[in-house]
Amino acid sequence: MLFNAVNFWLGRLAIRDIREALKAAFRQSNVSVLLTVFVFALTFLLHNIAQAATNDSLTEEGFANYVASLKTEAVDKGMDLDKLDEAFATITFRPTVVKSDKNQPEKKITLDDYLATRVPDWKVKQAVAKYDEHRTLLEKIAKEYGVQARFIVALWGNESNFGKIQGNYSVLSALASLAYEGRREKLFKDNFFAALQILSEGHISVDALKGSWAGAMGQTQFMPISFLNYAVDYNGDGKKDIWGTEADVFASIANYLSSEGWSSKGTWGRQVKLSGTVPVSGLDKASMKPLSFWKTNGVTRFDGSTLPNVDVNASLIMPDGEEGRIYLVYDNFHTLMKWNRSSYFGISVGYLSERIKRGY
Repeated sequence: MLFNAVNFWLGRLAIRDIREALKAAFRQSNVSVLLTVFVFALTFLLHNIAQAATNDSLTEEGFANYVASLKTEAVDKGMDLDKLDEAFATITFRPTVVKSDKNQPEKKITLDDYLATRVPDWKVKQAVAKYDEHRTLLEKIAKEYGVQARFIVALWGNESNFGKIQGNYSVLSALASLAYEGRREKLFKDNFFAALQILSEGHISVDALKGSWAGAMGQTQFMPISFLNYAVDYNGDGKKDIWGTEADVFASIANYLSSEGWSSKGTWGRQVKLSGTVPVSGLDKASMKPLSFWKTNGVTRFDGSTLPNVDVNASLIMPDGEEGRIYLVYDNFHTLMKWNRSSYFGISVGYLSERIKRGY
């Protein structure tokens, strides 16, 4: 009876792993494991009940009080009150961004699925055309920052479809709503104050400060803190305009990569094949080995030929396991992972950069 009751509730929560662990414990009559899993399941259930109660407590009145406290804190930080009045007058509670944050897709997709969506042929064609259109500017910025132009274009295309998809949410309202919800309050609160600083520096107007539901902004999709750290006023007009000035967009992307350790002397990685079991894999630095190590352990180019004889360290990654695509990735890929922690994203940027390179 106990098992059936617990299994029913866990089934409602769709916690398949816990249910399977409970079943295994019952089959093995392992009381210790059963108690451990049961306590964990009960804790999880209580957490969800508490979370539901917390969700119900998110009200317009509570949000208004929270925003008032943000304004007080902004004044304490020395921000201009007149500018704050203008900014705070636009802030409204956006429950939809909280819902989006909580209900991000859980469906598992493969890297092949991801690349088909992120780097379709039409995007490659546009990327090559955009490269050709802005070639002089891109190659000037590439030389100044030490970042190959094709990677600038690849990131531009991946983040905002070359500026076409930037998001239409009020950045201040989105960040304030997510901070108010509380699960990652510090992250969103810090970015909220960074957004206020962007406004105070005059880079954009309050009504034009738009972005994604999570607060990512412009053609680079920088969070406000990243904007303050990496955005560039390349055309010298006094504004770091990542929303509408392509020179600023390209330089900001290049500045990010350069600041985080990008090397123009190297590339991102290569797709490879395995002829046996490798002793290590993964992106942690301890798993980076010389190409000679990977050659000794049966790693070849994707076409089966021998890896090049160059003195470079690489990580071997298998995002979908040994049955999926396998890559050797270099230091520049680790820099891409600072931009976005998804290996799928990093591979899609590298893959698009290779397609651009072949295209031009």
